[in-house]
Amino acid sequence: MPEELNPFKISQQQLDNAAEIMKLDRVAHKILREPVRTLIVNIPVKTNGSAEVFTGFRVQYNDARGPGKGGIRYHPKESLDTVKALAAWMTWKTALANIPYGGAKGGVICNPKELNDTTLEILSRGYIRALGRFIGPKTDIPAPDVYTNPQIMAWMMDEYSRLVGHDEFGVITGKPLDIWGSEGRFDSTAMGGMYVLRESAKELDIDLRNATVAIQGFGNAGNFAFELVKKLFGSKIVAVSDSIGGVYSGEGLDYEKLVRTKKNGSITAYEKGEKISNKELLTEDVDILIPAAIENQITKSNADNVKAKIVLELANGPVTPDADKILFEKGILDLPDFLVNAGGVIVSYFEWVQNTGNYYWSEEDVYKRLDSIITKSFIDVMSMQQKYSAMRKKISPRTAAYIVAVERVAKAMKVRGWY
Repeated sequence: MPEELNPFKISQQQLDNAAEIMKLDRVAHKILREPVRTLIVNIPVKTNGSAEVFTGFRVQYNDARGPGKGGIRYHPKESLDTVKALAAWMTWKTALANIPYGGAKGGVICNPKELNDTTLEILSRGYIRALGRFIGPKTDIPAPDVYTNPQIMAWMMDEYSRLVGHDEFGVITGKPLDIWGSEGRFDSTAMGGMYVLRESAKELDIDLRNATVAIQGFGNAGNFAFELVKKLFGSKIVAVSDSIGGVYSGEGLDYEKLVRTKKNGSITAYEKGEKISNKELLTEDVDILIPAAIENQITKSNADNVKAKIVLELANGPVTPDADKILFEKGILDLPDFLVNAGGVIVSYFEWVQNTGNYYWSEEDVYKRLDSIITKSFIDVMSMQQKYSAMRKKISPRTAAYIVAVERVAKAMKVRGWY
């Protein structure tokens, strides 16, 4: 992996940039550049007389503000640096949302598409047994992420409950509703992004009813984003892509037809539209660009060709630091991932609160609370940007978000006596 695209190096570079501007204490800065705890485990899985050993990770980046919080990924190309970066971003995400968590992340190197349900269950339970002493509802609370799902979370919760000898629903979030997951959890990442989009459109005086939208990615976040941006605002989605490629139609794309097409393979088979590549989608002439796929999609090589007025980062790390600078200088409002996609962890927090209190909320209550928290986060970011602008220091929304989040974590470490 090129050094400039190493996700953990990128996360450190983003932190360093904010630390310099805000004149962060040297020791606090040093603490925050690395995880407080990195766990690597080997998970033996025996099925049908054969055995294989999978490597798993759990990175607990910082717990000054509360228990670690972060998802678990199953991916054949999972790496420790990726998990470390995601754990760092979770630390800033929970701090920016101002919920009582720190940041963590987990992953297992595997290809879940090649594993049957029996093997997946054995692997998932083995991961929890390997990490059982280091997680818990008051220690570190995992959740689903790439290629993991509510069923896998159910197995993990059940295995942890067996380890401790009683039901412990609050150890995992993103669970099925049957075992006390939360209403509104499954589209929460995209829903939170929609609330941020609504507020950012007000900032730029964009009428979302007449706005054109391109969405990179048609997985969980991108799929819900497509559905919600049309349902909530009436915007026209003219381009969308998956891992194979994309499709463009100036007349707008039909959600139901795209879903049916995707079930048969790839959305590139969509009949009424022009085939485009993922790279071409990023530079389409639209009002709103929503990267909802993987990291490092907008880089210094293509950022100057981005035409959107708003870039809504629903994916983790889709814009590199060099690209972030270019977009800012072009006057594009690039809203950072750990603000935009915080809806998932916010509603995970709600699930944990409901599990702890054994009292459950309606979907309407969940969305209302999510709207309140993430809108306040957006206001905090814009206010910080304006504060530095008044000091004649122009900073991007990402840097402003970092300053808000890092300041909160540093203060927690300070009052706890860490430095």
